[in-house]
Amino acid sequence: MATRPANETEVDLTGDQRASLPVYKYIQFGVVDSIAHLTLNHPPHNVLTVPMMKEMAEAIESLNGRADVKAIFIQSSQQAFSAGISLEDSRPDRVFQTLDAFTRVFQAMVDISKPVIVVVNGPAIGAGSELVGFADVVLATPKAKFAQPEVKLGVFPPFAAVMLPQLIGPKKAYELILTGEALSAEEALRFGFVNRVVPEAELQKHVDSLIARVSEFSGPVLEVTKRVIGGSVGRPLKEAMKISQDLYLNELMSLEDVQEGLRAVIEKRKPIWKNK
Repeated sequence: MATRPANETEVDLTGDQRASLPVYKYIQFGVVDSIAHLTLNHPPHNVLTVPMMKEMAEAIESLNGRADVKAIFIQSSQQAFSAGISLEDSRPDRVFQTLDAFTRVFQAMVDISKPVIVVVNGPAIGAGSELVGFADVVLATPKAKFAQPEVKLGVFPPFAAVMLPQLIGPKKAYELILTGEALSAEEALRFGFVNRVVPEAELQKHVDSLIARVSEFSGPVLEVTKRVIGGSVGRPLKEAMKISQDLYLNELMSLEDVQEGLRAVIEKRKPIWKNK
């Protein structure tokens, strides 16, 4: 599924200025109107190899410190979102390098302060489903399905085993991981694994609407907000509230965009963000 074209060699900085980016082999990557687009592009099934995961991590990490980038949008150019880790990279003699590359991608998604939006318009299997689990917002179509079939290969999904109980509850996580059965898009919505299921014919409209809404806001404000939400998960309430208060007082209040937002409300106009 393709939405807006993602340029592999250039990034739109201000509309006029341009800077070169690495040319990637397994992904397409670029920035369009303050949104970073990362497209999985490894035909035919977006099997995740070590080189591909290194490209993904490098692309996401390159956005650290980019105040002009407000969100990251991840999609697939293939019918499948991802069929998971390649069998070649799952061999015992290569699994250390595979898990290292795997961890780097997911850590990049968690550490990046920008919201990560993922669109799934086909099967997301094994590590592909785990990749979806680390997104902040997920849009899916009825063609999407999510499965952790690792038990059928005599192993377990190292990240899903930790992450899924927190996302969908321990009982359903046990069932999915111990049986290898798949979640349909509607089931994934019911269990909170995805945010929204939309008809494939309307997917582009929903993607454009979501991107437009995110683009309306201050990039640094979105970053601080994501850090508060992510930093509160799994923490005791009192500790999470302290983190939120510290970020609000010591980082959010120092942003110029906060003052601009308040002025805009008083003056009854749309704010003009400086993204700083």
